Amino acid sequence: MPGAIKASFQTKLFLTALTSVVIALAVAGTLFSTTMRRQTDDRIEQTLIAEARLAADLLARGAPALRPDSSQALPLGSWQADVAELDAEADRIGELVGARVTFIAPDGRVVGDSAETLAGIAALENHAGRPEVVAARETGLGLSRRYSDTLKIDMLYAAVPAKHPSIAVVRVALPLTDIRHQLQAILTATLTALGFALAGAAAIGWMMSARIGQRVRMVAQVAARYRAGDLTPPRLDYGDDELGTVARALDESVQELGRRLAELARDRARSEAILAGMVEGVIVVDPQGHLQIANDAAQRMLRLNDLAVGRHYVETIRHPAIAELVAAALAGRAPEALQLSPPRDPSRTIVARAAPATGGGTHGAVLVLHDITDLRRADQIRRDFVANVSHELRTPLTAIRGYVEALSEGDASAEENRRFLDIIARHTERMERLVKDLLRLARLDAGQETLDITSCDTRGLVDAVVADLTPAIEARGQRVELTIGLGAETLRGDAAKLHDVLRNLIANAITYAPEHTTIHVEAVRDATRTSVSVSDEGPGIPEDDLSRVFERFYRVDKSRARDPGGTGLGLAIVKHLVGLHGGEARAENRGNGGATFTITLPA
Repeated sequence: MPGAIKASFQTKLFLTALTSVVIALAVAGTLFSTTMRRQTDDRIEQTLIAEARLAADLLARGAPALRPDSSQALPLGSWQADVAELDAEADRIGELVGARVTFIAPDGRVVGDSAETLAGIAALENHAGRPEVVAARETGLGLSRRYSDTLKIDMLYAAVPAKHPSIAVVRVALPLTDIRHQLQAILTATLTALGFALAGAAAIGWMMSARIGQRVRMVAQVAARYRAGDLTPPRLDYGDDELGTVARALDESVQELGRRLAELARDRARSEAILAGMVEGVIVVDPQGHLQIANDAAQRMLRLNDLAVGRHYVETIRHPAIAELVAAALAGRAPEALQLSPPRDPSRTIVARAAPATGGGTHGAVLVLHDITDLRRADQIRRDFVANVSHELRTPLTAIRGYVEALSEGDASAEENRRFLDIIARHTERMERLVKDLLRLARLDAGQETLDITSCDTRGLVDAVVADLTPAIEARGQRVELTIGLGAETLRGDAAKLHDVLRNLIANAITYAPEHTTIHVEAVRDATRTSVSVSDEGPGIPEDDLSRVFERFYRVDKSRARDPGGTGLGLAIVKHLVGLHGGEARAENRGNGGATFTITLPA
């Protein structure tokens, strides 16, 4: 509880030992004092009885006696003289035994008392009815503890019969206060001895508890270090007793557990590294259907979060087909692979395979997810490429074949023959350009083209491209406007390849921009890169097509092209050449109409 004082093990051990000692000493002291009190009482009683018998024996050996019927026959003075002699004898015997001695006549009168004067003796009551006197006459011995009406204190009486002509009973008495004083001395001595014994026991208990507490603290410190994760073996002497044996056994158990945990951690780290590096998604489900492992790839494919681990697969995998696969694997079956789209991402394609995982006699399940989106996209691109190449080749070949057949008939005029030959030449050049572009893309894909990096004049590159394309520009009534920013006067790259990049971009702008418009070429530079953009004032590019304009044979709208004889590979070549320089190419729409193609090169 907060604020409470927490006692240490040493304190608890010491208090336990001290409590045990106190209880033992208290019981022993009580038994001892009770026994000593009883023994002292018995001894005092026996002493008092012995003194009474001694007094009776002394009387029998020659003590004075009253004259026969002295109380009636003699004058009062003579009787008092006889009593005085007996009282003197009582005083003498009382002084010898150190107690009150009383002589009692057969009729119960007191004829001598060591504690009373003669006048007092005469005033005493008759003692014939006293309990001790009655018991002495009946049994030969009388003992009594009672209050003395004469002395007004509690007394212990012992009475015995006397063989004397005038005295029937001799009684000896001690005040109980004297007895208590004797017992008090015994009790004081007992308590003093118990106090010394308790102090000694406390000192010994504290020393022993300190030694044991120190060893326990050593064990607790080692345990705290283990709990903090430091499993370095301690160099401590735990001792040879049971505590040391237990401490060593626990220490060895922790060390062995630490070694096994380290091995498990290494195995888990290796497994996690392998799973994290896999492009395939892997999910492991225990026999109860709870997710145990889900690597990053699986979480991305199925849109799982970190909280999915530990929950039931039905709650986390929100795809019925995958859930059925896992259920079949948990039942011990090997279901067929399943092709599907992940939740909330229909553009991707995943192949899911599940198999039972046996361990410890129970069946879990392992689910492996293969993302084949890129493979399907590549396959689609391949099919489109073959179809586009076939189409691009078939069109000029069909035209060439038709005009060759027309020429072979020989009935055409010379003017028609020249026109037919021009058309055949134009389609032949188109096929040549197509084959040339295809071969170049193949070389770029295979990494067979190398770079000759130099510092290129930006204005010179653009002017050379404009000079090549002047006939097409003039035919369209267009013009090219160049803007060069500060620091962008030169480009770092392969001059020939950069010429091809700019030629394809400007030729694309000439083809798709309306007549009598301006094509803007702008070069800018920042701290890390140089960008060259080619903008036109055409209709722009639909948003859905922006990401595909650099694909091979891809046209946004074939009806927009003025010259359908293009190869459709120009922008694809641009992307490859810019990527070869370590840059990137992108397309975007202008805010005021038209499209902008931008290439970015390292500065």
